[in-house]
Amino acid sequence: MEQNTTLLQDVVIRFSGDSGDGMQLTGTLFSETSALGGNAISTFPDYPAEIRAPQGTVAGVSGFQVHFGSHDVHNPGDKCDVLVAMNPAAMRANRPFLKPNATVIIDADTLSPEHIAKAGFATDDPIKELGLQEYNIILARITTMTREALAESSLDAKARLKCKNMFALGITLYITGKSTAHAHEYIDAKFGRKSPDVAEANKQVVEAGYNYAANNHLTHAAYTVEPSGLERGVYRTINGNVATAWGFMAASEKSGRPLFCGSYPITPATVILEELAKHKELGVKTVQAEDEIAGICTAIGASYAGSLAVTTTSGPGLSLKSEALGLAVMAELPLVVVDVQRGGPSTGLPTKTEQSDLMQALYGRNGECPVPVIAASSPSDCFHYAFEAARIAMEHMTPVILLTDGFIANSSEAWRIPKMASLPEIHPPLAVRGDGDFMPYERDAKTLARRWAVPGNAGLEHRIGGLEKNHLTGNISYEPANHEEMVRTRAAKVAAVQEDIPTQSVMGDESGDLLVVGWGGTFGHLRSAVEQLREEGKSVSLCHLNYINPLPKGLSEIFKRFSRIVVCELNKGQAAAYLRGVFPQMDFLQYNKCQGQPFSVEELKRVFNQIMSE
Repeated sequence: MEQNTTLLQDVVIRFSGDSGDGMQLTGTLFSETSALGGNAISTFPDYPAEIRAPQGTVAGVSGFQVHFGSHDVHNPGDKCDVLVAMNPAAMRANRPFLKPNATVIIDADTLSPEHIAKAGFATDDPIKELGLQEYNIILARITTMTREALAESSLDAKARLKCKNMFALGITLYITGKSTAHAHEYIDAKFGRKSPDVAEANKQVVEAGYNYAANNHLTHAAYTVEPSGLERGVYRTINGNVATAWGFMAASEKSGRPLFCGSYPITPATVILEELAKHKELGVKTVQAEDEIAGICTAIGASYAGSLAVTTTSGPGLSLKSEALGLAVMAELPLVVVDVQRGGPSTGLPTKTEQSDLMQALYGRNGECPVPVIAASSPSDCFHYAFEAARIAMEHMTPVILLTDGFIANSSEAWRIPKMASLPEIHPPLAVRGDGDFMPYERDAKTLARRWAVPGNAGLEHRIGGLEKNHLTGNISYEPANHEEMVRTRAAKVAAVQEDIPTQSVMGDESGDLLVVGWGGTFGHLRSAVEQLREEGKSVSLCHLNYINPLPKGLSEIFKRFSRIVVCELNKGQAAAYLRGVFPQMDFLQYNKCQGQPFSVEELKRVFNQIMSE
């Protein structure tokens, strides 16, 4: 490539088109190529909520945003340097996400009256109507050139047209100085054996797009981003759902307990079940149940039989699982319930993100029914917190709810694969034969966990079920004082988890004008906003929560050291309300968003500056 390119620390590219245009694959291939080139990456797939919206309409637009840089990248970026728009609807849907002087690559073949009308434009000139005249517009006849590149292909006309996303990929690889080699390798791996003609066609079109950019000297729209200084190791790109599955498999190995997942498919959690089902060679057992209730009940049965038991769902499914979750609390069996949160209520926004299940996770069961609640912060650390949730569940003999969300579940980033030897051992309190007179609800003095008596062992027979039980023998008991003792004990057991989790830390100064408090998948945007304000000399720090119930030690002392505290979350203020209940002496401000989209760094900085100026 010629040298007249713009050198930047980071670049954001957004691929956008109809849900059938292959934008998710295009974005994935570009992000993997960037990661292989040594860039830090963060991605954000943005799926349409409609299963199959009318082609060419704004409702059917599917997007994939890639943020790659020469430094740590914590979020997929607010706005894009490059927009690839495969039709006028994609132009219209993504106009708000353009940076000043951004490059817009448009499939000129779609600028027809029919496509323009479908996208809802009032005039026949969408570029002018959207005010894009001052942007760097590249009108490329992507559809036509794809057909020309495949003029000799054996594929039919429809199959040839499906390759046009690879033309767009070729253009973006050229203008960012990246090789087409990884795209070729991926295409060969995906199609080479079963459909060699499809593989060859896609590779031809990638090269056609790359050569089009080179022949038209698109270096005026080119960007160079140096590799980042990543620590040496073996990396892969990973999304939150896959990382969650891998975390459970690692916990299974470190605990010596076989892994079982009983789940019902639900967006956006289904990929966890699918990923676990791929690994039978590791002893993983999966059941796709007929409904959510069956999913958790099979998992409880597997836990009773001695397995690390997992069930996965989203908000609507968590509602259905609540009664059986209460059974697991009463029976004191280890179980991890993963809730990949999405916009609600009811069916709501299945493909959009939200953090509105916190209160349900904390309190959404009948009776006094406490469970530990943990929240993952990023795609890659879903691995860590899945491992943690499994460890706590087994070592403390309790169900645990792990909260992720649609944003981090579908987003991906570069992840350094840990060595299994670096992960801690997990020690379930297994009851063994020869323990003497076995009392199934005799407890560990520190954790208050009962022992895990796996069926089939003589001398460990005991009653188990959903009825209240004697505090030692497990026999059914309706005695009032015993019930109150058991209620207090189950609560104390969950509270004791606080002794087994890290003390809360702060990013930035230990005291100051403003403390930003967040939890879960908002971490990347909050961190970037706080870091940028600190670079501007502002007195602002970040306290991000991963352990929600029980809360970590040290929080009260942290809160007292700041003039103002603002809690930021993608709901109407659930964590803020929870913290007010735990710390009634503190004054918590809050900033909330319920749009099915993550925060932007720009909006967070504006809010924080406003709070500090008041």
